Amino acid sequence: MAVAVRGGRGSSIGGGSGAGSTFRNFFSYRVFVSAMFTLLFLATLSVLFSSHPSHHDDDDSVILTSGNAYVQRTFLALNSDPLKTRVDMIYRQANDHIALVNAYAAYARNLKLEISKQLKMFDDLANNFAELQLKPNYRNALFESDGPIDEDVLRQFEKEVKDKIKVARSMIAESKESYDNQLKIQKLKDTIFAVNELLVKAKKNGAFTSLIAAKSTPKSLHCVAMRLMEERIAHPDNYVDEDPKPEFEDPTLYHYTIFSDNVIAVSVVVNSAVKNAKEPWKHVFHVVTDKMNVAAMKVWFKMRPVEGGVHVEIKSVEDFPFLNSSYVPVLRQLESANLQKFYFENSAENATKDVNNMKFRNPKYLSMLNHLRFYLPEMYPKLHRILFLDDDVVVQKDLTALWRIDMDGKVNGAVETCFGSFHRFAQYMNFSHPLIREKFNPKACAWAFGMNIFDLDAWRREKCTEEYHYWQNLNEDRTLWMLGTLPPGLMTFYSTTKSLDKSWHVLGLGFNPSISMDEINNAAVIHFNGNMKPWLDIAMNQYKHLWTKYVDSDMIFVQMCNFGM
Repeated sequence: MAVAVRGGRGSSIGGGSGAGSTFRNFFSYRVFVSAMFTLLFLATLSVLFSSHPSHHDDDDSVILTSGNAYVQRTFLALNSDPLKTRVDMIYRQANDHIALVNAYAAYARNLKLEISKQLKMFDDLANNFAELQLKPNYRNALFESDGPIDEDVLRQFEKEVKDKIKVARSMIAESKESYDNQLKIQKLKDTIFAVNELLVKAKKNGAFTSLIAAKSTPKSLHCVAMRLMEERIAHPDNYVDEDPKPEFEDPTLYHYTIFSDNVIAVSVVVNSAVKNAKEPWKHVFHVVTDKMNVAAMKVWFKMRPVEGGVHVEIKSVEDFPFLNSSYVPVLRQLESANLQKFYFENSAENATKDVNNMKFRNPKYLSMLNHLRFYLPEMYPKLHRILFLDDDVVVQKDLTALWRIDMDGKVNGAVETCFGSFHRFAQYMNFSHPLIREKFNPKACAWAFGMNIFDLDAWRREKCTEEYHYWQNLNEDRTLWMLGTLPPGLMTFYSTTKSLDKSWHVLGLGFNPSISMDEINNAAVIHFNGNMKPWLDIAMNQYKHLWTKYVDSDMIFVQMCNFGM
């Protein structure tokens, strides 16, 4: 009221002082702000001091270490007993070392060291830490008491914890380097295992693609066959079949037989044999192919007749009517649903799982062209001897000496391929089968198809075709051997094969890069057996020129189809 009067008086005297009014307003504002901050501070302290719980649950036997419990204990320490902060610090150190000891114990288990002494020591130490904290005297005096902490008990607890920490650090220091090395070794083993898995998979995929590359017909080779067929269709009058020549059945001449559907490969075999023959006009070549390629084969030899008066007879399998399913076991087996399923159903899918499985399932092993070699006496009834050549061979010398070899009454003249324990009968047949075990010696030396001189008179006398039929019929379920014509050949001519000098026939140019050039140059016949055929892009470059030099590169269709040289 007085202030109001004085203010009123001041206002009436001289209109009032502006500076005095401003000073009073500022002073009142500062007093107000100070009062507000004081109240806020007191309220905060009240909240903090009232946050301590008034009691503990009777069943709480576990030390609280995180969240609100840790904050609660910290504020209690600030307001009541400073020794509780020291308890918290010791407790955290103990827990940290328990975690470290457990980590090294886990490493030991991962490293397969469950039975080691160190692992037991780590486990015991971790248990000792836990038991130390749960001792009743420590738990009651240090962790569950609301009153002041007994400093003597705390010192004893701290001493025991520090002793165990010292032991833990000593054990970790001793084992750290060893465990780190073990971890590195284990990681290296895991890496090696993973890389090995990738390597196995890559090998399977590589073998799979290699088999596809080996068994597929190159585009240029297919092109040549198509061009030859086109020529036959465009000019039929130029390719009328001629009457058989008498030389085809003349037993006084040198007769060869080649079974193939590869036009260029057959031409290379014929050209190489003729160019190295001393009297080429005495040589007769009997070429048998399938009905799809017989026209192309005839056009080739009509357009490019072989020099030197050589005689070439070309027939298809169908030109031999006795080769039917009622007589030939392979043709009869091909009509079997089980065999068709084995060779033709899901072969690509199965091959990715097992590369050998794909090899076994290749239907070429049931191709009649592959099995014609077992019917030579019936195909050429007037001949006494005949030389069988595969289409992947090259002739480098005159071969007429083979017809003068004394066969000692044997049927098959062939080069043996065994060395050491390799290429023995045990590798080609199933000797767990009682019939195989009874009839054959697993250590008997194998020989090679590809260049074989056959005495057809001895063949007829020994009834070798009947022997072949016997074994082929027994193997319909593939329990005697898995694939190919070599196993039945070894069985058919088991006691009727004469071994020839190895220089007559050198094998492996389709898979073995380490054959010496001296051995190759001294060979009468070199054989590109294996997947790396000389007409394929995957052929080995160091040998390919031995084959390409006999390719008729002047032939117009070879040039048009860009056949790789």
